[in-house]
Amino acid sequence: MKKARVCVLRTAGTNCDQETAFAFERAGAEAALVHINRLAGRRDCLAGYHILALPGGFSYGDDIASGKIFANELKYKLADALRSFIGEGKLIIGICNGFQVLVKAGLLPGNEALRQEVTLTLNDSAKFEDRWVYLKSSSLVPRPSSFVDCIWARDLPPVIYLPVAHGEGKFVAQNSAVRERLKQNGQVVFRYCDGAGACAGYPHNPNGSEDTIAGICDETGRILGLMPHPERHIVSSQHPRGTRGAPAKPGDGLQVFINGVTYAEKNL
Repeated sequence: MKKARVCVLRTAGTNCDQETAFAFERAGAEAALVHINRLAGRRDCLAGYHILALPGGFSYGDDIASGKIFANELKYKLADALRSFIGEGKLIIGICNGFQVLVKAGLLPGNEALRQEVTLTLNDSAKFEDRWVYLKSSSLVPRPSSFVDCIWARDLPPVIYLPVAHGEGKFVAQNSAVRERLKQNGQVVFRYCDGAGACAGYPHNPNGSEDTIAGICDETGRILGLMPHPERHIVSSQHPRGTRGAPAKPGDGLQVFINGVTYAEKNL
């Protein structure tokens, strides 16, 4: 069986690229760390990959706003290559800073004009939030057949536990119409919750996101962005209580990467 090829895109300030590549390799893919200048200089390079991953970090020192400069590079240097990549049914995931990049480049929630419709802004706490949070996936609740099927969220437990580490993670839609469209389409993939799966306020919602939104996808279900870090919980030893006699098992985040790799191997 062919292996999925993953481009883990990095630039100045990216610091989760190796963790993200390791997570994809753990899921069975081949992952390459690729600098944005390489893609900008040779745009056909992206065509050789099945999955594009935008990892966490502080690209360009969060200058202007988190992810804004990196987003502009994608939008104004690689728009045609990205449209071709998406048009071929390939996959994109953005984690933390990568999520910020995707929304500010207009790739999420997604529209042909790459127009920004949502943002991730300063946490309500006005401080950097570094903690573990519970998430529930909207794909696990009864859903109309018209809802988007996010391939990244398949076969997850009802509630998963992942770390967050961000200062600008508050999800805000441009207006109520955009927010309602996301809900009506089923594009809200992850919501912050308490350990029992109930939506809750701070600290369970670490940033004050509208509707406790932690992650969204596009209308194809193939582009996912989320603020929590699945690559930081792929083995049990990464769990805060992982060394206290609990049986060794995959971390909650590994299935996200397995889903992407499995889809790519079967369909691309």
